[in-house]
Amino acid sequence: MRTTFHLKTLAVAIATLSVASMTNAAGLDRSGQDVTAFFQDGTYAEAVYTYIDADVSGYDSSNNNPFDNTYVRGNKTGDIAESYDFFRYGVKTDINETFSIGILYDEPFGASAEYKGDNNFVANTNPADSAGEFANDPVATPGGLDRAIIGVAEAGTAGENTKVEVRSESLTGILGMKFGANKNFQIYGGPVAQRIQSETKLRGLAYGPASGYTSNSNPDMDYGYIAGVAFSKPEIALKAALTYRSEIDHDMQINENYPLATIIGGSGTPPRAIPTNRGGNIGITTPKSVNFDFQTGINPTTLATAKVRWVPWSDFVITPPLYNEVSTNAARPDGLNLVEYDDDQWQVELGLAKRVAPALAISGTVGWDSGAGDPTTSLGPVDGYYSVGLGAKYNVTENWAVSAGGKYLWFGDAQGQLPTGKIVGDFQDNDGYIAGVKLSYQGK
Repeated sequence: MRTTFHLKTLAVAIATLSVASMTNAAGLDRSGQDVTAFFQDGTYAEAVYTYIDADVSGYDSSNNNPFDNTYVRGNKTGDIAESYDFFRYGVKTDINETFSIGILYDEPFGASAEYKGDNNFVANTNPADSAGEFANDPVATPGGLDRAIIGVAEAGTAGENTKVEVRSESLTGILGMKFGANKNFQIYGGPVAQRIQSETKLRGLAYGPASGYTSNSNPDMDYGYIAGVAFSKPEIALKAALTYRSEIDHDMQINENYPLATIIGGSGTPPRAIPTNRGGNIGITTPKSVNFDFQTGINPTTLATAKVRWVPWSDFVITPPLYNEVSTNAARPDGLNLVEYDDDQWQVELGLAKRVAPALAISGTVGWDSGAGDPTTSLGPVDGYYSVGLGAKYNVTENWAVSAGGKYLWFGDAQGQLPTGKIVGDFQDNDGYIAGVKLSYQGK
C-alpha cells in the first residue's frame, strides 16, 4: 500500500523566515517577496512579524582627496546598520476545486543605515578645519573649484550624520486555476500595488563636494503584476512553484538640497545656473524577480525544502535630477547615479522540517545570498551573506498554529564606494540575526 504524506499532520515548521532577506545584502531586497501562503491547502491565513538586527561596521578612508581613489584606512565607522522590523500578511481560499484567490501584503524593498561618531561620514563640527585642510591641498576640481569650499557645505550641516531610509509596501492579488486529471497543475497571477518612499542625507568629508546633499521623496503608488505556474503531488507532499514579478515604474516627487550646486555649476564653461534647492520628479524602477519554491516529503514526518530567488539589481539605479545635473562635466556628460549596483542577486536556501510530536515540528535551514557586487554603495556596504536558521511550529488547535524562528547571518566583506568610483570605506567581519513569529490558520 502506497504511503501518503498528509501535509496537515506533517505540521511543517518552515513558517516564519522563508527566504528572509537582509537590507542591502543584495541591493534593497528585504522580504524576499514570499508567496508560499497562496499554495497552502483549503482556507489559509497568516500574520508574520520579522525583526532584523545587524552589525555592519568598518573604517572610513583617511584619503579625503575627491580625485584620488586610493583607499587608506582611517577611523572606525561604528555600527551603521539600523535595526528594523516589518510585517507580512496573507490570506487565500479555494472558490471550488479549480479556482483559488488570495491577497498578500509585504514590505519588499528597503534600507536603513546611519553613520555616527568621529568619521568622515559625519559632518565636521568645526567646518573651518575642513576648509583649512583643503586649502593646503593644491588639487582643484576639473571646473576650477577650490576644495576649500567643501568646508562651506560642512558649515550648514555641522554634526549631522549620513543617513538613508527607504520604505516600501506591496499588496498582491492572486487568482489561481488548477488543471490536469488530478488538478496537479496550477497557473496563477494578478495585479500588484506597490508604494515606496525614501530619504537620503550625505554628510562628511567622504562625500567631497556632495557633502550636505539631502533628498526626500514623497510616497508614490504604482502597479505591476505577478504570474506563475505550480505543480503538486499531495501523496508525497511535493509542491513546486515558479513565480515571476514584474518591475514597477515609479514617478515620484522629490525635493533636493545641494549646498554647493550653484558654485559647482557656476564653475563650468559656460557657467550653468543650477539652484541649491529643487523640487521635481524622479523615475525609479523597482526590479523584477523570479522565485522558485520547492518541497517534498522524505518520509511521513520529514520534509525537505529549497528556495531560489533571482533579482537583476544590475539594472537598478537611483538618479535624483539635481544630484545628476550637478555631477555632469566634460568627463561625465551623463552625470552620476546616486545608487547603482554591478551584479544581479542570487539567493538559495535549503531546509529540513520534521514532526517530533503530534502537534510540534522543528526545522533547520542553510542559506546563501550572492550580494550585488563589491565595491558597492557606501549607503549599504554588505556583499551578500551565509545563514543558518532554526524554527518551530506548534499546532495550538486543529486549525490554529504558532511558529517562531531565528537566523544568524555572516555578511560578505565589502568596500563602500561613491558614484565617482572613489573608495571611502572598508567593512569586514560583520554579522546579524533575524527573529520572527507567525500566527496561522488553516481550514478546509
